[in-house]
Amino acid sequence: MKKRIVCFGDSNTWGYDVETDARFPEDVRWTGRLQRLLGENYIIIEEGLCGRTTVFEDPIHEGMNGLAYLCPCLLSHAPVDYLIIMLGSNDCKEIFSATPKNIGDGMKRLIKKAQQTECWRNRAKILVIAPGAIEKGCEMSSYVGEMGRGCSEKSEKLAEYYAACAEELGCDFLDAGHYVKMNQIDFMHWDAESHRRLAGKLAEFFRESGEERGV
Repeated sequence: MKKRIVCFGDSNTWGYDVETDARFPEDVRWTGRLQRLLGENYIIIEEGLCGRTTVFEDPIHEGMNGLAYLCPCLLSHAPVDYLIIMLGSNDCKEIFSATPKNIGDGMKRLIKKAQQTECWRNRAKILVIAPGAIEKGCEMSSYVGEMGRGCSEKSEKLAEYYAACAEELGCDFLDAGHYVKMNQIDFMHWDAESHRRLAGKLAEFFRESGEERGV
């Protein structure tokens, strides 16, 4: 029986390439690479949306609230063996006026919602990924109009709050900041090499932990 892994994220899961203002090809995106690395015994399900937040309603763009979509998302892909959640960068936008703790609490709500959703093949198994810090250059680029001031400083603190949240709720945790690098145009989206490195780390994670966790 194939193991089903849902990847719930934002534009870096969708695969946004700032250099082309389009989507990286499937064989470049970390989700596509992970599928190839894990092989035919796994199904990697892409659920990335540009602009998605953990729990915040975007007053400009419709449908960005991850909490509102999570339950139907998981139910539509049931049975789910594992859920990867990688969100938080968009929560750092000035428009939301959220502190790093607020964003961490938003992630906690997402995890609890996922754990309570009747989508799991066996038990809820969740990997929380801190997306890597937005670089300061973003606030000095043309993209500051979208993100606002302070987004870099907020994002730098997410890994700390996410790690604590994952430990409290019995989830696995990974800091993508150790494996990804932001491009030098908008300073918040990954380059192609970062997709490759993260996919390699995640493949290693599932291979090493799969038997122990029943994945």
